Parts: sequence; structure tokens; C-alpha cells
Amino acid sequence: MDWFTAPGDWLSRLVFQRALAAVYLVAFLTAALQFRALLGERGMLPVPRFTARVRFRRAPSLFQLHYSDRFFAGSAWAGCAVSAALLAGADSALPLWAGILLWLVPWALYLSIVNVGQTWYAFGWESLLLETGFLAAFLGNDEVAPPVVVLFLLRWILFRVEFGAGLIKLRGDACWRKLTCLDYHHETQPMPGPLSWFFHHLPRPLHRVEVAANHVTQLVVPFLLFTPQPVASAAAALMIVTQLWLVLSGNFAWLNWITIVLALSALRLPTAAPPVPPAPLWYEVLVLAVAALLVFLSYHPVVNMISRRQVMNRSFDPLHLVNTYGAFGSVSRVRYEVVVEGTLDDTPREDSDWREYAFKGKPGDPRRWPRQFAPYHLRLDWLMWFAALSPGYAGEWFGALVERLLDNDRDTLRLLRRSPFPPDTPPRYVRARLFRYRYTSRREWRETGACWERTYVREYLPPTRLAGAAQRS
Repeated sequence: MDWFTAPGDWLSRLVFQRALAAVYLVAFLTAALQFRALLGERGMLPVPRFTARVRFRRAPSLFQLHYSDRFFAGSAWAGCAVSAALLAGADSALPLWAGILLWLVPWALYLSIVNVGQTWYAFGWESLLLETGFLAAFLGNDEVAPPVVVLFLLRWILFRVEFGAGLIKLRGDACWRKLTCLDYHHETQPMPGPLSWFFHHLPRPLHRVEVAANHVTQLVVPFLLFTPQPVASAAAALMIVTQLWLVLSGNFAWLNWITIVLALSALRLPTAAPPVPPAPLWYEVLVLAVAALLVFLSYHPVVNMISRRQVMNRSFDPLHLVNTYGAFGSVSRVRYEVVVEGTLDDTPREDSDWREYAFKGKPGDPRRWPRQFAPYHLRLDWLMWFAALSPGYAGEWFGALVERLLDNDRDTLRLLRRSPFPPDTPPRYVRARLFRYRYTSRREWRETGACWERTYVREYLPPTRLAGAAQRS
């Protein structure tokens, strides 16, 4: 079938696949380095406890069949190795069928992690990576030109990401309609980046221009993805520029980067297409069957997207093949942070020597400037932002975090930037307090060198010790 492939998009496919492999690599590296404290056998939300109560059909995963920390680590590092091989172009050195199978390996491994990841993996970009990764497996390699149907479905994902995010903003928070959300967002976003303070202090009229431009990019431009070239490429390029602006303004894990990767698939990069033989019949049948399945599964995400009760970041099938997306349907006006402290005193008092735990990414010391971590995902830091919004978000894991701090658990402390206690001297008590944080003004920054000013609000968790700790020497 002459219409089946688009030879002119071979370079776009190449760039897209290599960039997607890089995102996979970051995702698996994040899992490999953080899982023991979060999901391990002695973790805050252990996988074995989850798989004991959730059946395989609800959460398909290799770890439903067998779990050990060693097996999880091997799976995560295997995902890193396969992703690195794909980044280096290993799929192009294989027959077409083998290349497809190779691309399905990281998808299956990451699906296994996400489906047992519980609240640590309840982010929209997990499903977005899985949906994109599954479809990428059927793009083919150097033996065949890119299938038109798969390229179209990649644009369909990008459309849902952008248009869904635009709709949820208009329906969610009045400040998006009033063009005022960026008066707060850079200060209250989950994890500010090194430039977020400067973005916050941009003139307010410019903030309104930013919001208006965002509405155009998310509510109008996505429709242009399905127009002829070069209009579709121009639409994709505008989305890439917008996402890079977001990369500069905050730490959103790999959300912006996977969106950029999707937009790369819609770019028509000018270059001569290499000669390739026609696509084999089995490949055409396979691609069309997969496309039909994905179109069928799109029903619920589309209904959700056009519904007045639209929800963000929802998977409608356990394989995460077609999902719904969205971000920041509401924007916090005030930033709160949970500050965790410990003391060696036998009797905890307000004037005890309370020492603060330092997290890697979330605000803590007002004088410490935010760092750039994205696309790497600091999962505990992100969940601490939710914990500050409401204790209900932390009910599953916060107590377990405190227990592990009281025990000086090595794996948990590795998630932090610094513990105030020596490895062999755990704290007697740990407490948590809620503070209001705000960015300093330019004058305050020049005078104090601090980018944050914080004010005590209330006790979040009273001084807590391990059961039986009174008998410790």
C-alpha cells in the first residue's frame, strides 16, 4: 500500500526514537536509585503488601509474579541498559520484527514498575511515557519507512496532552480565565527551579501575555497538527518553544521533555529519504490492528476530555495504552511547606535542639537557591508538596517516612540532601511543622541573600518516637 508509509518523515522518526529512549533512560534511572526506600521490602509502601491485595488483572506487572528488591533492581537496571541500547540505535541493527520486540521491552518493564508504584507513580507523565512508548514500538526501523497511521496517532497523543491541559485550565480555576494564574504559579508550583524566582518577578502584564499565549498554544494550535505540512511542523515547533519555556521556569520531571519528544514526531525535517523496500504485509496488518485497538480505546479519554466534569491524568485500561492528561487545573495562591526536624534530647521541648532535614529539591532553608533536577524525578520531594496541601495526601506514607528517619534508615536518607544526624546516632524524636513560604522581593534578596521568607503556621506532626524508644540507651 503506497499510502501506508511516509518516507519523508524518516529523520523525524529517528530523532523521536532516540529522544524517547533518553526519557526512558531517565525514568529507569530514577526507579533504580529510589525504589528501595519508596517501594522495597522495607520501603514506605512495600510492593509485596500491594500485590497481596491487588490482583494481576487490575495491575499487570512482573512483580505480581515475583518480588524481591534484587529482582526489582535488576529490572530497573535492565531497563536502563535497553534504553541506552535504543538511544545508541540498536533497533536499527536488528530485523524489523526484532526491533519491535526490543522497543516493547522497556514498555513492559516500566509498566511493571508503574502498576505497583502506588502513589509514588501516580503522575500523568508515567502514563504518557507508557502510551508513547507502546506506540513507538510500531514505528519501525531502517528496514521500512515510518507508517502514516502511527505518525498520526502520535499527533493524537500530543493533541490530547495539550488540548486536555487547556480545557482543564479553563474549566478549573478562574485565574486562568482572568489571565492571573502566573501571579502565583511560579511561587507555588510543586518544585521551583533556579529561574523560578526571576519568572515570578516578571511584570504582571507579561504574566497575562504568557497565560494568553498558553491558551492559544493549548486550545488552538493542537488542531493544526492535523493540517498539511509545513503548517503541522510550525504548530509542533510552537509547542516545543512553549515547553522549553516551561523547562526554564520549573522542575516538572520529564513532563515537558516527553511532550517535546512527541512534538518532534510531527516535525518534517528537510532531508532526502533513503531508499527502503515496501513494508511487508505482516507489518501492515500488525500496525493497522494496533491502530484500530488504540482508536477503540480512545472513546473514554475523549468523553472525559469533552465532559464538564473532566478529570486530569486518568488511565482507562491497566496497560495505560490510551489515557487522559492535564495539569494545574487549579493553582494554589499560597505556598506551604512541611519542615521535618529531629532532636537527640530525651524529652522534646520547644527549646530543644531541633535540627532540620534538608531535602534535595523542595524548599527548605530560605537561603538555599532551588536547583535544577528535571527531567530527573525526585518523587519524595513531589509528594511532600502534596503533603503540605493536605495531610490526607500523606496518610499512606508520611508515618512510615518518620519511622525510617527515627531509625536513620540508609535508603531513606539517600533520598535527602542531608541528614542532621550521624549515621550511628539516630534522633530520639522527629516532628513536622507547617510553614508558609513566599519569594522575597528584589530588595529583600539583595539585603539578606535569601530567596524565600517563611512564617510558622502550625504543628503538622507532634514530636514522635519509635515504639520502645524509651528503653534505648
